[in-house]
Amino acid sequence: MLAPCIKAHGRAFSHIAAFHPELTALRRDLHAHPEIGFEEHYTVQRVVEALKVCGVDEIHTGIGKTGVVALIHGQQRGSGQMMGLRADMDALPITETNDFAWKSTRQGMMHGCGHDGHTAMLVGAARYLAETRQFDGTAVLIFQPGEEGFAGAKAMIEDGLFERFPVKSVYGMHNWPQMKPGTVGVNPGAMMAAADRITIEISGKGGHGAHPYLAVDPVLVSAHIITAVQSIVSRNVRAIDSAVISLCAMQAGDMGAFSVVPGKATLVGTVRSFSPEVQDLVEKRLNEVCSGVALGLGASAHVHYERIYPATINTPPEARFAGDVAQRLVGHEHVDRQMDPSMGAEDFSFMLQVKPGAYLRLGQGGEGSCFLHNTRYDFNDDVLPLGAALHASLIEHGMPLHNSP
Repeated sequence: MLAPCIKAHGRAFSHIAAFHPELTALRRDLHAHPEIGFEEHYTVQRVVEALKVCGVDEIHTGIGKTGVVALIHGQQRGSGQMMGLRADMDALPITETNDFAWKSTRQGMMHGCGHDGHTAMLVGAARYLAETRQFDGTAVLIFQPGEEGFAGAKAMIEDGLFERFPVKSVYGMHNWPQMKPGTVGVNPGAMMAAADRITIEISGKGGHGAHPYLAVDPVLVSAHIITAVQSIVSRNVRAIDSAVISLCAMQAGDMGAFSVVPGKATLVGTVRSFSPEVQDLVEKRLNEVCSGVALGLGASAHVHYERIYPATINTPPEARFAGDVAQRLVGHEHVDRQMDPSMGAEDFSFMLQVKPGAYLRLGQGGEGSCFLHNTRYDFNDDVLPLGAALHASLIEHGMPLHNSP
């Protein structure tokens, strides 16, 4: 992927840029060997090998099944503080259609979201921090499994992540192809939406397509429900709030049975929102609307509503701090401190529910770039030193060294 020359200020960036080729090689190796959630065994092996070469002080594995945590102690530890940095490691269950040398070697799996790059950036930060140690406290580097729908962050937390490593704050970042390389985005509130899964099961009465008056057609009921639920956001959610309801799949009948009215139909979709209050409202209205529409047409409908990931909400002080650190690296004109939130979801949200912190976006593409979760996506290796330097700079500025008396 082509990108303009990336410039940044500070010791961390210039130091890390010197081993940019090694980070690129690691990132491409991970890209060639993708693994889905909780199966990241090769990835963990490569990460642990790299961390040992970096000279980190401690490596802890098996946290949240396949999670890894590395500790790096600063020159001083009098503050007693810990700060966390997180990178996700897993790939997606999709087939890659790229043709470069490092394309996926595993059928049906690819790094289509850039977690290979995130992992390499955090390894780069580990190497720099272990070599320089210009901070007072302990850096906690969290290599997380299972972000893509497996709630790996939650698994690590439930496995005692923050009891064992009581960080004062935690930071994560995600590449963003719609932003130019050398730019950073953050805001003091919602960055990503909550992701909920809805399954609507419609029961009618099967029959012959030539005699529909003897049946209760769940396909017809489904069509009315698909239309009716779109009124929930437009007529029940306040205009100053945000929500999306998308019914994305329908299953009913047999494609070979053109004259048979099926007895059941199932709709599957997602709800996205930024607050529990809106989640509650949408869940309530979905049940009411689906049941009411189905009853009016002589059928019944049951809504199964699953709250998968909560909204990713930055805490304002940590978001301001992260913006300040990014500004020192790339200049104020390249930092968007009021970035629009995305209706996508992220399980870093679980970490932000229990610890202060911020989630940032790192520009890596710009106009015309292939977006995330696309079969032709690839991480832009040009941004590896900047992402690693941003990670490391959060540690150095968050836990600064103090002059001895």
